[in-house]
Amino acid sequence: MGILIALVPVIAWGSIGLVSGRLGGSAAQQTLGMTMGAVVFGIIAWFIYQPTLDGKVWLAGIVSGMLWVLGQGGQFTSMKAIGVSKTIPLSTGLQLAGNALAGVLLFQEWTTGRQYTMGTVAVVALIIGATLTSRRDKKTATQTDQHEDMAAGARAMTYSTVGYVAYTIVIKAFEKWGHVGDPTNFTHAVVLPQSIGMFAGALVFVFIIGAQKDMWQMPTWKNIITGLFWGTGNLFMFLATVKVGLAVAFSMAQMGIIISTFGSIWLLGERKTHWEMVNIIIGSALIIVGGILLGTM
Repeated sequence: MGILIALVPVIAWGSIGLVSGRLGGSAAQQTLGMTMGAVVFGIIAWFIYQPTLDGKVWLAGIVSGMLWVLGQGGQFTSMKAIGVSKTIPLSTGLQLAGNALAGVLLFQEWTTGRQYTMGTVAVVALIIGATLTSRRDKKTATQTDQHEDMAAGARAMTYSTVGYVAYTIVIKAFEKWGHVGDPTNFTHAVVLPQSIGMFAGALVFVFIIGAQKDMWQMPTWKNIITGLFWGTGNLFMFLATVKVGLAVAFSMAQMGIIISTFGSIWLLGERKTHWEMVNIIIGSALIIVGGILLGTM
């Protein structure tokens, strides 16, 4: 059951870049709209589960939500600078490494030699797969990259990774050490406070980059849909961490890279050479292998 729960974020999160790409908007508009959608999802989830919202839940949720904004804002900025099909694979690889290390070193989720062996092979396969899907053909690199800002993309990717890794660690740390009672109930409860922290963080992000005048235009409202996709993946990912641990749940969730990579090519029109497509196919195969290994653990 835990593995089936962990597969839901694959579809939901793998679609985010495609949905936001179709809906359009600046990085600020996409981030703000997405957090508004997350709040809508959080309210719906609260009405369905009606969990207790105590001080620990609010603290964990708001801190996690604001860290998430750092991650997502950086990712949207990187998408604008270097493209969806390059941003998502690189971001995925960095997040996989960070969350796998956190799961193993901080939370001791792997305890046997078999788990360490299979888990390490799986995460390495996922990281190599993600790297391959982002490789560029040197013959066309100059022409393809002429509209890309690699420096801006690298900066955005750095703070995005820090935010994304920390947002999951905060929730897992409260669940493990915070004496929050039933972990599943805590996961249901934290969704709404987390979304409010996300929305507050998004407002700060918008003001920091000076995008206030564009804040409430139509692209922002459209991206509420993106937030509903994210909220679905987020809830099921944290439910999966209760069943199978952070290292496995988060790593499996990142298999959505296959959807985002191929979708960005077929639906968003990002062009790839034959050499790049070969790398994408091999990389996707490694990602699937890594996901299967994690599932069998």
